[in-house]
Amino acid sequence: MSLSGAGTFEESHCGDGKANRHPWYPPAALTGDPIAEGKLLMRNTLTGQKEPFVPTSKRTVRWYTCGPTVYDSAHVGHARTYLSFDIMRRIMTDYFHYNCLYQINTTDIDDKIILRARQNVLVKNLSEDETVDFDALSAMADKALAEALEKAADKKAKSAKDLEDAVAKSDSKAQKDQEDLLKQAKLKERNLNEDAEEIARAKADPDKDRIKLIAASKSVLADMLDREKGHTITDHSVFNAHARYYEREFMEDMDALGIRPPDVLTRVTEYIPQIIAFIENIVGKGMAYESNGSVYLSIDDFKANGFNYRKLSPAPADSKGGETTEAEMAEGEGALGSDAKEKRSANDFALWKASKPGEPAWDSPWGAGRPGWHIECSVVASDVLGETLDIHSGGEDLKFPHHDNELAQSEACLGCGNGRQWVNYFTHTGHLHIHGLKMSKSLKNFITIRQALENNTARQLRIMFLLQAWDQPMNYSDQTIGDARAKESTIQVFFREVEALTRGDYLAEEVGWRMPEADQRLSDAYLAAQQVVHDSLLDNFNTRDAMIAIMDVISEANVYLRTPGLKPAVLLLRSIAVYVTQILKVFGVVGGSDDFGFGSGGSGGGAANAEAAAEPYIDTLVSFREKVRDAALEAAKGGDAAEAIKAILFTCDELRDEVLPTVGVRLEDRAGGTRWNREDPDVMMKEIAEKKAKETEMKTSKLEKKLAAKEKELDKVKSSMIKPTDLFKTDEFKEWDEAGVPMTLANGDPISGGQIKKKKKLVDKQTKVYNDLMVKTGGSPQELLDATQKEVDSLKHQLSKLSLS
Repeated sequence: MSLSGAGTFEESHCGDGKANRHPWYPPAALTGDPIAEGKLLMRNTLTGQKEPFVPTSKRTVRWYTCGPTVYDSAHVGHARTYLSFDIMRRIMTDYFHYNCLYQINTTDIDDKIILRARQNVLVKNLSEDETVDFDALSAMADKALAEALEKAADKKAKSAKDLEDAVAKSDSKAQKDQEDLLKQAKLKERNLNEDAEEIARAKADPDKDRIKLIAASKSVLADMLDREKGHTITDHSVFNAHARYYEREFMEDMDALGIRPPDVLTRVTEYIPQIIAFIENIVGKGMAYESNGSVYLSIDDFKANGFNYRKLSPAPADSKGGETTEAEMAEGEGALGSDAKEKRSANDFALWKASKPGEPAWDSPWGAGRPGWHIECSVVASDVLGETLDIHSGGEDLKFPHHDNELAQSEACLGCGNGRQWVNYFTHTGHLHIHGLKMSKSLKNFITIRQALENNTARQLRIMFLLQAWDQPMNYSDQTIGDARAKESTIQVFFREVEALTRGDYLAEEVGWRMPEADQRLSDAYLAAQQVVHDSLLDNFNTRDAMIAIMDVISEANVYLRTPGLKPAVLLLRSIAVYVTQILKVFGVVGGSDDFGFGSGGSGGGAANAEAAAEPYIDTLVSFREKVRDAALEAAKGGDAAEAIKAILFTCDELRDEVLPTVGVRLEDRAGGTRWNREDPDVMMKEIAEKKAKETEMKTSKLEKKLAAKEKELDKVKSSMIKPTDLFKTDEFKEWDEAGVPMTLANGDPISGGQIKKKKKLVDKQTKVYNDLMVKTGGSPQELLDATQKEVDSLKHQLSKLSLS
């Protein structure tokens, strides 16, 4: 806790009371404002509002975050969640200096994993089965598509009907849910129509390529194959291998994003005995029951024992349809859920699922089965972090049913109540939307993390999320990532300016403030930024306002640096740059151990030592280049040795643009001389590649326009070379007059007078353009035709070379 001053003083006192003590007036602290009192506020989903954060024990924070269900590649929606919690974790540990134990769990057995693993095996088997020919595959694809379209149409119709019912009942929650479901149903229908087009193209392929057809129809074919043959996949290693592959990919993605690994990583499949014991405890307390080999938590018995249900997502007051909707129950039980008739109440949820053919299974007191979705988190988190978690985190879509069901089963097992609770603070990141809908694999409207990193750096993605409220929905768009790039560039330019100033010998000049008014404004802006950043981070990890404060002080510094007759307060500028860097390090934007700046890609003391060692060599190289460049420019003005001068200048630019970036050195030619900075060579090379790609695009566009104009010119020359008498000498006509105007059609019928008049006008027009061409070319139009054709061929060749570059 750090107090804020009120700007006044309290009553004086004399300290320890010794006679020689003079009165001392304690500064008065602000009271009544939790931020001013130094309290960290955190939005707690359990209360729906920001609450002062207080760890259970001293400054130790026990933090659990739901990890991925590893059935497919992670997308930018996952990046939003895990980057947001990484930023919050860094602020907790690196800024507020809490002692944090951070755990993530991998869901490595789940309905989605089972389905996807089975489907992949079945599609692979089909690809390798040469007895199923192209025609048979076409029939299978048609059948699978028809079934998928029918299912999608039924879902859309049901959502539309349910929406009508919700509106009629004035049920706001149901109405919002059904509006979202209807949007999703429409998008899925559009996706299926696109699949239908892909399948049609693959079927029309004259090569009758089986693999292409399977690839085009995979999404619908896989579902049908699983319905028909999923039960035949009995090898447990299929599911394990699938989960291990995507678990590794996920951890690699997190590393690529610069997300700190958890302190503890757990897996569901390594906790089966503990999960069984946990469930037995709940059954023993009379709050769960067995049914056909599955075990369900009874919501009625849970409530009868004095517990509350749906703490995170309470049903609204106007809800007319009961606590839990059909869609919510389907989400909670999964695609392979058991028959709802097994349950005493529709609201009950599975703790243990009896395994059906084609599903992995473990022995249990209730028969062969596997854990329900929710039970895993309760068991692994309680085992590692204890019976009370300070923070439990996840995405917005996990609030209900997943996290509410976690709370219920944990409270039932651990006996929470009477002043004890399983989780003190629940935090949920807002949805990431793209084109107005939540990014989701099932909707096929997602961008994988690896795809995002092909076009953007991890730093840019992190800045993008820093500029958003972590607990609110956000849109992923060109605009949001463009804003992040722009701010990254602004910060980078500021670091370069300050780095160049601090490289000089400022002690050789006057020190202190030599521009008092400007220096005072800048120092005030610096202090104000620090206060805003601190208050913002206390206020629910408000990195958006913290980043705005950082950009504001950089903007003020840039204005200061443009002051005419600048006499910079170098140490003040350096302090601002160091502070900005320290905060960006806390946010995970900056790595390494540089005093300030984004660094040159290194880490530890070695990077700073390497820069110091390289400095004199870089200075010498820059000085040499400047002298050569200046001499060449001077010679160029006199026109002597023009080609040699061009070569020298080209070499200088090549050194700047091609050679030095590979070792992380940026040169900037300025009126006052050349400035250099050390930067990350990978970032610089990516900038160069993007610049070249843009230049190529512009050159291509210019050449394409030039080619189109030249081809039009070529066509005009060709058409102008036609003799007027030959204009209508075609099989369409039989007789012509001496000027070449057709008189009869091919069948001998005379041409009407009106048509003859029109044809004569065209012949007269052709006579004019033909004669003009003859005059222009001196009676040799072929030379013009050949020259124009040569230009067209040259332009096509240039475009071909550009496409290969």
